[in-house]
Amino acid sequence: MTASPKIPVTVLAGFLGSGKTTLVNRILTADHGARIAVVENEFGEIPIDDALVLTGDEEIIEMSNGCCLCCTARTDLIDILHRLLERPERFDRVLIETSGMADPDPVAQTFFVDEEIAAAFELDGVVTMVDALHARAHLDGAAGEGGEGGGVGTRVTDQIAFADRVVLNKTDLVSPEEADAVEERIRGVNATADVIRARYADIDVAGVLAIGAFGGAGRVAGAPDAMDGWDEGAHLHDPTLDSVSVEVEEEVDADAVREWAEDFLRERGPDVYRIKGLLAVGGDPRRFVLQGVHTLFEITPGTPWNGERRSTRVVVIGRDLPSREELGRALRFCSPAQAGGRTPARASIPASSSAMP
Repeated sequence: MTASPKIPVTVLAGFLGSGKTTLVNRILTADHGARIAVVENEFGEIPIDDALVLTGDEEIIEMSNGCCLCCTARTDLIDILHRLLERPERFDRVLIETSGMADPDPVAQTFFVDEEIAAAFELDGVVTMVDALHARAHLDGAAGEGGEGGGVGTRVTDQIAFADRVVLNKTDLVSPEEADAVEERIRGVNATADVIRARYADIDVAGVLAIGAFGGAGRVAGAPDAMDGWDEGAHLHDPTLDSVSVEVEEEVDADAVREWAEDFLRERGPDVYRIKGLLAVGGDPRRFVLQGVHTLFEITPGTPWNGERRSTRVVVIGRDLPSREELGRALRFCSPAQAGGRTPARASIPASSSAMP
């Protein structure tokens, strides 16, 4: 399923009851012809179908369709990934299901900070399942309207903010108008994630396992319109979260963007959930993809522009963020003409009050 020497990994997030387990069961039993390792990061709370029940001592179970189910309730994620690498057969993909109250952030960061894991695996994308029936109540709670405050509502908001793709599940339980309203709320938190509607988590597996968000060869890198609709005011922002986007016509210097991102995320990383971007690098015919989680980021080459309009587009999702004007000024300092000897982040974006030491 991939030409890359690295094994692509999808992180599956979503609040309790959103349908993650139903999707996992579909993958474990579907006739898709791929060897997929499904890693449960808290197996004890997950009701796997009777046909797939594990005995107490088993950690890796082979499925008849070539998938395997891995239990990590008593095993560190890095350890289970190393065990997968030690198996004689190669897996086409890995799917990691997080627990219902978990942020996908720590799992995603694993593929940046561990050198051995980063050499063997490539983060493909973060997928978040959303319950269409209860999502608006959760999001209202995060906004302080429903009394949930920093609990359930904030957790659901955070899971949506991290996503590269959102599966709006249980749409059979709401009207089309209600589904539209929920999708609008989702886009108010994360305007760049694709939204797939589903009933009973019945979706094409390729829709969640072949995103390519971090690898430079997927939709973000391959489609010039993938980041359209980022203009502020084009969607409703959740009061607990901000999304700042900017587009500059100037080509950029890759080293200057890297320097800016390092400084920017060093100062504001705890408040930055995701940073995403398409970069038009001077003298290079390819799109470059910027993807980051908190203080960690990478810039990778993607597909050629092929005569399409070149511009640099960046969006930052998080809290306590700089203004659009400040972000645009920083990126303009990264143009080849402006970049020589400057430190673009410090020249244009003031330090955050919650800056890291």
